[in-house]
Amino acid sequence: MTTIVRSDRNPQPPPWKRRLFLPAYSIKESARYASTTPQTVAHWHYYGGKVGPAIKGKERGKPLSYLQLIEVAFVATMRQFMSLQKIRRAREYARQTFEVEYPFAELRWKTEGTHLLLDLRDFEEDVELDSLIVADRAGQEAWTPAMAERFAQFKYEEGLALIWYVRGRQNPIIIDPRVSFGAPTVQGLPTWIIRGRWEAGESTDEIRDDFHLDTNYIIHALRFEEIELAA
Repeated sequence: MTTIVRSDRNPQPPPWKRRLFLPAYSIKESARYASTTPQTVAHWHYYGGKVGPAIKGKERGKPLSYLQLIEVAFVATMRQFMSLQKIRRAREYARQTFEVEYPFAELRWKTEGTHLLLDLRDFEEDVELDSLIVADRAGQEAWTPAMAERFAQFKYEEGLALIWYVRGRQNPIIIDPRVSFGAPTVQGLPTWIIRGRWEAGESTDEIRDDFHLDTNYIIHALRFEEIELAA
């Protein structure tokens, strides 16, 4: 009888890790989650004149992956302080330094990004890079409040931004690539399912009873899905 010995020297990554790179979010969805416009997101990926797009790597006609979605969120915040050209430079410098494809999704961007930008500034004095960094009374570098707020939306695991509290930690809506293939969820239930039941004419009480979900969670999900509710 032949004995088959299993080798775990090169184990396959878990399915959710592969999902990080799979196209899953339309430009319209990505823009809504990041609180910007589809035209803006498309511009970040496809245009940029001679210097190229601010976020490279997206194929035309294909949705964004989870990691690309996270980068869109950070670019949306950085765009408040920096030109697209400077964001492109910062991203490329971070990509080469961290040796990763999507540096803004890395925990190291949160923990080491200010120092990285200071290093980049040494090559050429740059006021826009300074605008992303503040110094506390002890002289330590830190992110500006808007960037700190964006970082606070994410829970980091295995060195990556793996859970996104899309509307802030006070809101129960999350995007987690390990849950429901990365769809926005509340308590593990995709928000689009709740929207579908509402649009089919069901009340919040009926939805609550079917899914054993707190009414407040249902309301959060419907508002996230841009359903107008009576005050």
